[in-house]
Order: sequence, then structure tokens, then C-alpha cells
Amino acid sequence: MSSLDGVFRREWGPVVAALARWSGDLGVAEDAVQEACADALRSWPRDGIPDNPGAWLMTAARNRARDRLRRESARPGKELAAVQDDGWTDDREVHRVRDDELRMMFTCAHPALERTSQLALTLRLVSGLTVPEIARALLVTEAAVGQRITRAKTKIRHANIPLRVPPPELLDERTPHVLSCIYSVFTEGYWSTAGPSAIRDELCDEGVRLAGELRSLMPADQDAGALYALVLLHDSRRSTRVDADGALVPLDEQDRSRWNRGRIARGLDALRRAEGAGGPYLPQAVIAAAHATAPSWEQTNWRTICRAYDQLMRQTDSPVVGVNRALAIGFRDGPQVGLAALEKVAHDPRLGRSALVPTVRADLLRRAGELDEAVRYYREALSLNGSEPGRAFLRRRIAECGG
Repeated sequence: MSSLDGVFRREWGPVVAALARWSGDLGVAEDAVQEACADALRSWPRDGIPDNPGAWLMTAARNRARDRLRRESARPGKELAAVQDDGWTDDREVHRVRDDELRMMFTCAHPALERTSQLALTLRLVSGLTVPEIARALLVTEAAVGQRITRAKTKIRHANIPLRVPPPELLDERTPHVLSCIYSVFTEGYWSTAGPSAIRDELCDEGVRLAGELRSLMPADQDAGALYALVLLHDSRRSTRVDADGALVPLDEQDRSRWNRGRIARGLDALRRAEGAGGPYLPQAVIAAAHATAPSWEQTNWRTICRAYDQLMRQTDSPVVGVNRALAIGFRDGPQVGLAALEKVAHDPRLGRSALVPTVRADLLRRAGELDEAVRYYREALSLNGSEPGRAFLRRRIAECGG
């Protein structure tokens, strides 16, 4: 089942995007691909995974969509015309897949849609994240995510929002959302919030790929370049974030000799080219570069990292940024100073469903030698963490503290 899940996640976005282009209807496209995946679940375990699973899903989903559109005689003319279009092809060329996905991403970023609905819809249709995964990524309830996706699809249909990459004069207002969605895809893979694996390689690969595609589409956009630098620098450490048994390895224990030097070099080059970017990805890339270039944990340049967090705090009111800044301050100035900085953001209601605050508090307390208090907060974090490797790591910390 896990191998099938990986195939579905890899093929979901391209197939939905191609079907949406063909049918002109996001709902029809998503439903058809969902049904095609259900067909695959019934037949592939018996017959084996096809040599080209994407083409198989494309054909099955197209047939499902065609049957539905033919049944609905009251559909608008564009859908009926699509049903009769004999020009359909199962072409899987990279450039066509890229164009379809970018068209889908920019459609979901239309300014007529609410910001939160834009992100939820893109994560669902382009990246194939489930509603629970999106809810965890956005720190909201599953019901809220479902409502946002439904509202966005309804708005696109009723307002006849075109499925296209907008003309150059409209790119600036759409690009921040597209950047945010790409980074959310990558982070859900790099810091998996639930399930048996700490890292979901297919989402990391997808995030890096989409960041590179967008940078190629918009080479003059410095924020796109900064995001590309950020995901490359993070991804350079991916293989060392878990051990052979799948257990999480914290940054200070990772084998730096195994970091991907090619990705670090490409990330640093992209970072230099993005100098002057005004969005939130440049300071994050500076932080990632400081880690990637430090010869050892003890030689990490925490002053540079804290300055970058200060810049990031001026650009965003994200409580997650505030928590991570407090941890960095703790490494620069000592754990008690970090705990004082954490207290300023710890009670933000947006963090109520997250394990981040108790995890960071526990880590600072452990480093301060307050082991009983550290155990208390590690246990609180354990109750909020949905990732099994994350939970195993917290149990390890509890044991180390004598809990």
C-alpha cells in the first residue's frame, strides 16, 4: 500500500492539472482522478503496477470525466465541447506537465479567492495533500479546510476564472501565493506532521522541483530565487535527518560529511543571485545557509541567524517565526534568555494545536539543566505530536532527562 500511495502522490497533481485543462472544471478533474485512484487500488494489487502509472491514471480519469460530462447534458458548452474533443493525448512530456501544473497554481492564486482558500485549494489540487494534512500544515481544523476548498472551487466555477498562467502585468499579485504553496509542499515533506515517516521524499522532491520550475518561469523574480535557495539548502541535509532505523537525528548530531555539497553550492549561488529580495524567503535562506556552511554545530554563527530572524519578524507576524527565533536566541545568549523570549510568543492562540512551543520550551529547559521541568513539557509535546518518528524522538528525550 505504501508504494501505491507514493505513486498516487507523485501523479496526482499532473493528472488533475491536465484533466482540468481538458474539461475546464476543477471539480470534475479532482473527482475523476479520485475515482481513477480507487480503480487502481482495486486492480493494481492484482495485476501489478503499470510501467507508466501516470498514463494509466490519466486514461482512467479521462474516461471517468468523459462519462460524467456526457451524462450531464446541462453542462456549459465548454465542457460538452471538451467531451467531443478528439485531440486529447496522454502526452507525458515534462514541459506539458510543467505548463499544466503552473497553470493550475496560478489559477488557484487568483485574487478573487480568499488567501486561506487559495493555499488550501493549491495544496489539494496541485500537490495532492489530504484534508487532514492540509489542516496540520495550516494549523486549522479539517472542517475549515474542507469549507475553504469548496468555496474556492465554487468561486472559480461561478466567476468563470480562467485556468491559465496570467499575463506578465498580473504576475506580481499572484506570485506570493504560489511561492507560499510551493514552500508548504516542501515543508510538509521535510517536517512531516503525521504518519510513520519523519520525511516524505516525494513531497520534498516535488517542492524542490516546483521551486526550480517557478524560478525558470520567472528568472527576474528575486523572491522566487530566494525560495529556490531556501529549499535547496534545507534539502541538502535531508538524508541525514533520520538514521538507518528511521529515527529523527537532530541538527547538532547530524553527520555533516554526508550533506549534499552539490545542493549547498547551488543553494548558495541562488542565494547570491536573490540578494535584495524583499519577501520572507531571503532571511530564511540566510539562516539555512548559516547552518549549511558551519563546519560544526559549535561553530554555528548564531549572530547571523538571530539577525535574520529579526528581519523575518519585521516582515511577518507568524508565531512560528517567534518561537524559532527564541530558540536561536537561546543558543546565542543562553537557554534562560531563550526562555524569556519564548514567553513573549508562547501563548499566541494560533499555536494552540501545535507541539512546537512545548518542544522548544523543553529543549531550552533541558539545556538549562532543569530536567524535571523539561520532562513535563516533552510529555506535553508528545500528546500533540502526530508523527511517529517525532513521538519516538520525544520519548528518547524524556528518557535522557530521567523521565
